[in-house]
Amino acid sequence: MSTGLIALLDDIAALAKVAATSLDDIAAQTIKAGTKSAGVVIDDAAVTPRYVVGFDASRELPIVSRIAWGSIKNKLLYLLPAALLLSFFAPGLITPLLMLGGGYLCYEGAEKIYEALFPHQAHEHEDQIGVVAGNPEHLEEERVAGAIRTDFILSAEIMAITLAGVPDSNFWTQAAVLALVGIGITIVVYGSVAIIVKADDVGLFMGRSTSQSIFGKVTRAIGRGLVIGMPYFLKVLAVVGTVAMLWVGGSIVIHGLAEFGWHWPEEFVAGIGKTIASGEYALAGVFRWIATATGSGMMGLIVGAILIPFVQFGVAPIWNKLKALKAP
Repeated sequence: MSTGLIALLDDIAALAKVAATSLDDIAAQTIKAGTKSAGVVIDDAAVTPRYVVGFDASRELPIVSRIAWGSIKNKLLYLLPAALLLSFFAPGLITPLLMLGGGYLCYEGAEKIYEALFPHQAHEHEDQIGVVAGNPEHLEEERVAGAIRTDFILSAEIMAITLAGVPDSNFWTQAAVLALVGIGITIVVYGSVAIIVKADDVGLFMGRSTSQSIFGKVTRAIGRGLVIGMPYFLKVLAVVGTVAMLWVGGSIVIHGLAEFGWHWPEEFVAGIGKTIASGEYALAGVFRWIATATGSGMMGLIVGAILIPFVQFGVAPIWNKLKALKAP
């Protein structure tokens, strides 16, 4: 009996070691895969605040929380199982689907620039594709839905990068890493967004300090700076978000074309980086990144500009007819 008990304890200890090793492996791969997704995370954090610009301060956090919840559902309910199924049964479909998502980001970014340069024509375009501003509640619903759609594309890119970082792992390790990266990135992105959009309220609170000490004066100065500066910062961040969509979307399209054998766009963008920042000096890598990101963004702008009339005269009429059929 004692020998059997010892053997059982040995088995339990061995299982515990295997479990601990698996957990360590999942943690290590989660950190590695999450790090590779950092670029898309930055884009996501830059894109999201523009969806709360123009709303009452009391609606900012509820809107961010709704988008965050939609992001969690995007990653865990749709993208995680889809990524696992595609990687096992149809890996060849991943690139075309990512390219479709990249095209959507290019369209969104190009449409924002179109709206800024030609507001009248942009409003006519919105009328034709069925995007009409109504009351604040309707506008909020439209903004949240648009943010969740954009998040879906960015989340798909994050999940694809994560999956590519654990290609040789078993099914459960891949699933655990995808889930942990998805949840962790959502918390980081939308926690940061919540801090950004409420910074002016924090500044207002700090500006009301009545302390006459040096600390109180510094607190009031920082608070006034936040109140004055945050509206401009949000506008700048909205521009950064638009540029980020073009950059990420263009990059996805370029890499997808290379996967299908058309390497010229990727080689052209890479050539720009090498031409502008040749050599191995200290900041060469930074300048190359800026150059290639700019090239990808220009490619994204071209793709988006092509898609605007395609959506307006092709996709939108079909979509509006389908909505009309579904309407009671």
